[in-house]
Amino acid sequence: MTKPIFLFFGLLFLGQALFSEDKPNVVFFIADDVSQDDFGCYGHPVIQTPNVDALAQKGMRFDNAYLTTSSCSPTRCSIITGRYPHNTGAPELHVRLPESQVRFPELLRKAGYYTVLSGKNHMFGNKDRAFDRITGGGGPGKEKDWVDHVKDRPKDKPFFFWFAASDAHRGWGISDDAPKYEPEDMVIPPYMVDTEETRKDLTGYYHEVSRFDHFIGLVTAELKKQGILENTMIVVAADNGRPFPRCKSRMYDSGIKTPWVVHYPKMIKKPSVTQSLVSVIDLSATCLELAGVKRPAFIQGRSFLPILKDPKAQVREVVFAEHNWHVYKNHERMVRFGNFLYVRNNFPNQPNLCYESDDHYPAGAELWKAHAAGRTNPYQRQIFANPCPPEELFLVSDDPHQLTNLAEAIQHAKALKQARALLADWAKQTGDSIPANPTPNRHDPPRIEDGKILPPGKAKTRNPHAEMPGASNNAMKVNHPGPLRL
Repeated sequence: MTKPIFLFFGLLFLGQALFSEDKPNVVFFIADDVSQDDFGCYGHPVIQTPNVDALAQKGMRFDNAYLTTSSCSPTRCSIITGRYPHNTGAPELHVRLPESQVRFPELLRKAGYYTVLSGKNHMFGNKDRAFDRITGGGGPGKEKDWVDHVKDRPKDKPFFFWFAASDAHRGWGISDDAPKYEPEDMVIPPYMVDTEETRKDLTGYYHEVSRFDHFIGLVTAELKKQGILENTMIVVAADNGRPFPRCKSRMYDSGIKTPWVVHYPKMIKKPSVTQSLVSVIDLSATCLELAGVKRPAFIQGRSFLPILKDPKAQVREVVFAEHNWHVYKNHERMVRFGNFLYVRNNFPNQPNLCYESDDHYPAGAELWKAHAAGRTNPYQRQIFANPCPPEELFLVSDDPHQLTNLAEAIQHAKALKQARALLADWAKQTGDSIPANPTPNRHDPPRIEDGKILPPGKAKTRNPHAEMPGASNNAMKVNHPGPLRL
């Protein structure tokens, strides 16, 4: 009886191995509020991210990966559907993803994948048809059970893991899982004021970025231990930029450009860096292609697998993004093409603030104090502009922080015209619209009078969301991807 038993288990193991080999695994790591250039592999001189750096050194680093919005829940709903925020029905903060919207992991699940979401959710409740398991993660950054999911998975199925940290998101949770940083080591962007309080605020942020990296390392080690790292595509990303003034919820690279590191030895034969444009909605099409599932018409993203095979390949020549209500009323649209980034502000007659750039958090409070005292430079004063520029055009290579608006520069009139046309086409093709009755501010922002800061008015009871962008065009039913080529 011994031989048949051994033969049975041998064949079973072989069948599992073949199945796994046929269907690649996917692990998607998504940080909360981290800008692209805050990882070592993207050039940060202080923040230690050795595990992400190692994935980049053996895989592919995308230098031009863009979010579809720089806001927490709208980003996540956009990624999981492969659709632009105004096409998901959840384009504003704290709006649940409608049940009618298909999540691409549910298509993977139907194709035989074991699917898990662990950590920050911010899309729906603790049960959803797209996932076999949804857990809260645990620990200060909601990443404590990630390794356990890798260990406890069914061994006869390929898997898709959505691992979502709450790092780096205030309040800062300092732990022994990552280095602790000193204020004197902080790198201060030109649009923030350099004070002791700002530096202390940044130390917590740096720590949490490193802790996110730590848990990525633990998961990677477990995948290697199980012998499945080669057949697993790992993607490292973030949902929006760092939670500091002029970053989160803004359309500049500090808010809208995401880290995008892909490690997939089976396809990436030579470590490389690509300048090709990708959008986060492209993750959906890519995972489905890997799984052998035909891309449905409702997915507006496009597979970036050609880039993994050839870093010079292009799947799109243009990317778009949007900024809608996020505590404060807004309607901004962005297009990146060639060497240009263009921002259109359709509600210019108000300061363009986010929660992190009012006086609610230390770095924002320091900026307001400096401005009240007349100690801000021209770049810092941009945050307080009222009205805001209706149009902004930036030459990305020469202006990495997007500080110099070239919209009125005669020599760039052709690029400005092209940007306007691209945005107009995208809005028409995807059903975007400017709400006639937009969601109002959750509270009045602070203001300065006679050199004194008047704090925000008492927060209103959370207003129900009003007219959503795209609602007048029934954008939830629109599937057009918008322009992909110039």
